[in-house]
Amino acid sequence: MRVVLVGALNGAVAVAVGAIGAHLLEGRPGAANPELIQTAVMYQLFHAATMVGMGALKGHVLPAMLGAASWAFAIGIVLFSGSLYALSLGAPHEVAYVTPVGGGLLIIGWLLLSVAAARRV
Repeated sequence: MRVVLVGALNGAVAVAVGAIGAHLLEGRPGAANPELIQTAVMYQLFHAATMVGMGALKGHVLPAMLGAASWAFAIGIVLFSGSLYALSLGAPHEVAYVTPVGGGLLIIGWLLLSVAAARRV
């Protein structure tokens, strides 16, 4: 169940980054932007948990739609949360153009999951 593995690994990364942002970077001059990190962690963790839960749907919903939703979530997490992490660490402002693309993929993931649930096997 690749979707569960990817979700679980994203969950671990989100918790680790959240802890680093909260404990190691807080209050340091020139440190990362805590609001961006918090937003990125929240979205990454929420979608990681969703991906883990999607593993339970295998065999109950259309596999192609479930797979497409999984890919949309995985790539969306990388682009959305990844761009916010990069921006919080001082990446060029142009990186911000990637953020809405990632957000759009997360929305598409939810829509694909909805179709998968509506059109059960």
